[in-house]
Amino acid sequence: MEVHNVELVMSAVDPKQYPTTGQPEIALVGRSNVGKSSLTNVLINRNSYARTSSQPGKTQTLNFYHVEDQLYFVDVPGYGYAKVSRTEREKWGQMIETYLTARETLRGVISLVDGRHAPTADDQSMYTWLSYYEIPTLVVATKMDKIPGAKWNKQLSLVKKTLQIRAEDDLLPFSAQTKAGKAEVWQWIEQHAFGGKS
Repeated sequence: MEVHNVELVMSAVDPKQYPTTGQPEIALVGRSNVGKSSLTNVLINRNSYARTSSQPGKTQTLNFYHVEDQLYFVDVPGYGYAKVSRTEREKWGQMIETYLTARETLRGVISLVDGRHAPTADDQSMYTWLSYYEIPTLVVATKMDKIPGAKWNKQLSLVKKTLQIRAEDDLLPFSAQTKAGKAEVWQWIEQHAFGGKS
């Protein structure tokens, strides 16, 4: 999809605040600082539209980006950040769980992991949870430009093995710097949001 129009339409903490257009939604989940905002910015052809924060754990709401008046990207608060209080973390957890399990217009989840390392325990928990609820998931290994090309296959195998990725889910390498993987991620989004049509 060629993106010209994007609007952050709302930051929600409660189902009553979600959009009511009935259009498909694709959620982005991942640890704080894994590159969710960078991926969003590459997908929507903007340099800094999605909020990139130097303070991990700063996104505390579900941010709905309306893309081309056709679908929403939903930026989900990052997990695994120690400085956030336990009560705060539990509150986010509840908000995220409510959205991911009860939202009828959710068509799939892009789960981001740092491609330079094996997925963390938090990454594994998130993927296991998405699998349990049978939510179509695309795992995106970010920051791949930091790894020599010859080692990509090895790293992707490590991610696949650590997360035990289901046969029906996909794993894609991505770099916000080189835009590698952008077309493939969009292909997955269009397939799940519109059944391949856009």
